[in-house]
Amino acid sequence: MAGPAVRRAAVLGHPIAHSLSPTLHRAAYAALGLDDWRYDAVDVTEDALPAFVAGLGEQWAGLSLTMPLKQTVLPLLEHVEPLAQVVGAVNTVLVQGAGAARTLVGANTDVHGLVVALREGLAGRPVGTAVVLGAGATASSTLAALAELGCTAPLVLVRSLARSGALMRSAHRMGVEPVFRSLEDAPRAVVAADVVVSTLPPRAADDLAAALDGRPTGVLLDVAYDPRPTALHARWTELGGTAVGGERMLLHQAAEQVRLMTGRPAPLAAMDAALEACLAD
Repeated sequence: MAGPAVRRAAVLGHPIAHSLSPTLHRAAYAALGLDDWRYDAVDVTEDALPAFVAGLGEQWAGLSLTMPLKQTVLPLLEHVEPLAQVVGAVNTVLVQGAGAARTLVGANTDVHGLVVALREGLAGRPVGTAVVLGAGATASSTLAALAELGCTAPLVLVRSLARSGALMRSAHRMGVEPVFRSLEDAPRAVVAADVVVSTLPPRAADDLAAALDGRPTGVLLDVAYDPRPTALHARWTELGGTAVGGERMLLHQAAEQVRLMTGRPAPLAAMDAALEACLAD
């Protein structure tokens, strides 16, 4: 007699070996008793993504997407949820239905992860001013998260204003009005803000960390978490500021993915414990 059909999900990206998503999702499945669910990490480039998505069979429940696929996936989907459409970035694909009725739905749980992680650091404090470092897909999600927290005119610091068009268009769709300036202004700008979110790649903020001077007054969230703590996180707390690790955003966005894919409330405590154990190794 055949056993139960395996339900599959995976995180896709390039590179992907460093991803902590399998640790989080597998811990969730174990805590929920979903013994017939499997979660993998699959290295998929932008060029290979269309074929991979087209080949998703009935056993697939969903996908988690990391860079550089969060925008590449958009034209491959039958439906994109309003938040993901406005942000212009999908980090979650839900496979709904089967056969000819199969529908691929794009969602964004990064905004949720950012909001909850920032609230952990803010501890009830309001957000009047904010600075965002970077102009990629995560920066777009950050603008949406800051708007939810009450800041609709953040300062966005980028390496190249000429390459910030997608983020500017995303901001326009959201109805937020960020001010764009050069990343060279970061050492002076970040220390006075209520919230600072660095969406820069790992180690890209190391020079900024070395240049910081003065006591930060707000909360820093560095979405990078390798190394842990990052140089920016370590310097921020050394100067007396409050910092939230990027793994907190990762945890909360993954919990929302688990809820969407399984239809069950995410076992946050079990996922958190697994993450901490993994990062402690």
